[in-house]
Amino acid sequence: MLRWLRGFVLPQAVCQSDDDYLRYQILFEDLDHNGDGVLDIQELQEGLKNWNSSFDINSERVYSQKWKLAHMTILSAGDTNADSGLDFQEFMQYLQDHEKKMKLAFSSLDRNKDGVIDASEVIAAVKSLGVDISEAQANSILRSMDSDGTLTIDWDEWRDYFLLHPASNIKEIIRFWKRSTIIDIGESIAIPDEFTEREKQSGDWWKRLVAAGISSGVTRTCTAPLDRLKIIMQVHSLKTSKMRLSSVFEQMIKEGGILSLWQGNGINVFKIAPETALKIGAYEQYKKWLSFDGSRIGVLERFIAGSLAGATAQTFIYPMEVIKTRLIVAKKGEYTGVVDCIRKLLKQGGVKVFFKGYVPNLLGIIPYAGLDLAVYELLKNYWLEHYAENSANPGIAILLGCSTLSHTCGQLASFPLNLIRTRMQAEALVEKETVSMSQLIQEIYNKEGKRGFFRGITPNIIKVLPAVGIGCVVYEKLKPYFGLT
Repeated sequence: MLRWLRGFVLPQAVCQSDDDYLRYQILFEDLDHNGDGVLDIQELQEGLKNWNSSFDINSERVYSQKWKLAHMTILSAGDTNADSGLDFQEFMQYLQDHEKKMKLAFSSLDRNKDGVIDASEVIAAVKSLGVDISEAQANSILRSMDSDGTLTIDWDEWRDYFLLHPASNIKEIIRFWKRSTIIDIGESIAIPDEFTEREKQSGDWWKRLVAAGISSGVTRTCTAPLDRLKIIMQVHSLKTSKMRLSSVFEQMIKEGGILSLWQGNGINVFKIAPETALKIGAYEQYKKWLSFDGSRIGVLERFIAGSLAGATAQTFIYPMEVIKTRLIVAKKGEYTGVVDCIRKLLKQGGVKVFFKGYVPNLLGIIPYAGLDLAVYELLKNYWLEHYAENSANPGIAILLGCSTLSHTCGQLASFPLNLIRTRMQAEALVEKETVSMSQLIQEIYNKEGKRGFFRGITPNIIKVLPAVGIGCVVYEKLKPYFGLT
């Protein structure tokens, strides 16, 4: 019935008061399944589910996660008498107010004022958020709303598509076309996600940060054995070139038992909160400084802002990176805890010991962040251009694959610098005198050759897929608990 309403009744109606009243009444009666004159949350859920199949609702689980908040938004916005339901007058008032907002959004997209939105206008709109899409991708977006096959969207098609969607402005609509998540795989240098103005004003931004922080903590804990395996191979490979994954793994368990596989994980999880807060805050500030026209932030600006934000966050939390490395490679009983480690490090080399390896760590941010962003956008856009049919949303499986490959490429590019940083952080533990970065590079090349710069890369690559997968799953599972979509 709703499909019939969308395809026949609504497009026939014009913006006259009598016609508006009639189409609102027909829609209300169709949504009001029990005929009691009030729409409750269940009836709104069923109505939004059936209204438009192109909202990427593929299953009950996905539907409830993505749209539960949407129903609550509509209900809370229209329920003026706070009775947890919408009578016809409240429903009509909500739709009238919502249509005015959608009219403004439509007008802002229709730049040439010809009464329709075409592919070039969609491309320009999405570009305003710093994302470049192809004409094929823009056409995919148009097809999701196009009911007459013209590949242009008139006001009726636009209104009907977003009638039961709670987006309130053009930025939120564009964000609906381009969705992203905050997933951290523990490398501390990924580019942060961006928040909408609505998220900033409503407080949803901190909910996303908390959910992302929890998912990052779970991810780092689950992959901690592989992380420790990588660091031990990086640090001790100068002593012996014959280091197999199985032998190092067995040696770790032999020396400290199963729990030793998580040695140093506490400080690694603890630094998530300050690091994320610093990174997001710095990212927002750098974006403002780089957005010279006050609005547009492109891919290059995002990359620069993300790299600078990562560098800023790393500068402040870097001592915790050194402590983490020392705890991970320490022998059983060497440190009784974090405080004991700090005390002994201060006694050993003073404050400067907490910044060993800082330079290669800083240099490693640029290739990692650059490739991570570039490869992710390239892969996602390639899929949208060649394989997307009626949706501009790639879905979690495609995004998971893109994230895995982009993180892998970023780590491959930055791994030599990561290895040098780790060696410098832990050089006292391998009974070496302090050496400069250039001396260490020369020593690695002379003793191990080019392969020496990639010691420990295998467990690091193995870690990427489960890290991204666990992070995505935990983050998606947490979002409903925080009221996020």
